[in-house]
Amino acid sequence: MKKTSEAAQDSSWPLFLTAHALLTELIERRLAEADLPPLGWYDVLWALERAPEHRLRMSELAQHVVLTRSNLTRLADRLMAAGLLSREQDLNDRRGAYAVLTAEGKALRKKMWPHYSAAIGELYDSRLSAEEQRVLGSALRKLISGARS
Repeated sequence: MKKTSEAAQDSSWPLFLTAHALLTELIERRLAEADLPPLGWYDVLWALERAPEHRLRMSELAQHVVLTRSNLTRLADRLMAAGLLSREQDLNDRRGAYAVLTAEGKALRKKMWPHYSAAIGELYDSRLSAEEQRVLGSALRKLISGARS
């Protein structure tokens, strides 16, 4: 069995982290150059747009956008202040609340998509063959499944 330091040298983990950080930074830069908000805003708006009735409990929303509950609460507060989402009390559970997408939030998400999509195409899709994307997708689904079980 390899020692931990040797195993780490062979691991793709540092490459995965570096690729994610670099690509996210480049996408963020493109959104900023287009005078659009950060990628995290898009992720929250897109999760709500896909949800039934365009609403999710905050805990559910945190799972969709991979943020901690506290980071999501701060981001949701900024989105509410910008009029992009609202908060509705859960009538069945007085302690719970839903984040609800507003028409303005949906419009902003749609405005952001062409810039985000172009960046994905240029920075990711154009650099990987269909086979590389299939293999990478399979590996990532395996990691996600293992982490969720």
